[in-house]
Amino acid sequence: MKKVIIDREIFDKFPDFKRGIIIIRNIENNIFNDKIEILLNREIAEKSGKGLAQNDLVRIWEEAYLKFGANPNKFPPSIKSLAKRIDAGGKIPFINSVVALFNYISIKYLIPCGGDDFDRIEGNAKLGLANGAEQFVPLGGTESENPVPGEIIYFDDKTLKVMCRRWNWRNGDFTKITEKTGRMVINLDGLSFAGGNIEEARDELAKLLVEHCEAELAIDWLDRDNTEIETF
Repeated sequence: MKKVIIDREIFDKFPDFKRGIIIIRNIENNIFNDKIEILLNREIAEKSGKGLAQNDLVRIWEEAYLKFGANPNKFPPSIKSLAKRIDAGGKIPFINSVVALFNYISIKYLIPCGGDDFDRIEGNAKLGLANGAEQFVPLGGTESENPVPGEIIYFDDKTLKVMCRRWNWRNGDFTKITEKTGRMVINLDGLSFAGGNIEEARDELAKLLVEHCEAELAIDWLDRDNTEIETF
């Protein structure tokens, strides 16, 4: 049984960190869905012109990056990158239904949200501090690189392949979600006063995945009192 695990070291640095979890066992993930596109574009239009990149919910992630030694200007948290794109009037590409829905939730709640193909993972999925020996191939890339020791990474603890560097800065290629992905786990992260939004965001996303993608799923929760859960 594969688990999602958050190392205690993360909570030593960020005791208020919370992660909402959606475990998907089966899903219809199409490369396009007009209802989801309308939902996503409506939210982008609603948030446009509001200076999202300066919102406190975004800035707490910049502060967190500084705390573990990452420059948030050089390596922006995923929610900052998304916010800056919307502030600049850009559109969010429709990759597939699942990715579009967690982008919608990210924008609506201003929280980092992402997911991984768990059929590609051999061990447990762990959020922890890198020792520098792990291997990372960025989304769309082919060249492997090593994370910086002490960097927060999300990785397969058996193969040491990295699913995401610098917490949520950049996804790895090997667990990317495609229309062929059947089993996946989606993460929704919250820090400080954003933590209260995570349960609401998780539940809304789960409902949308059932409604638009016929997902068979379960929901769960990780925090300092519950640092691991079983998935498949």
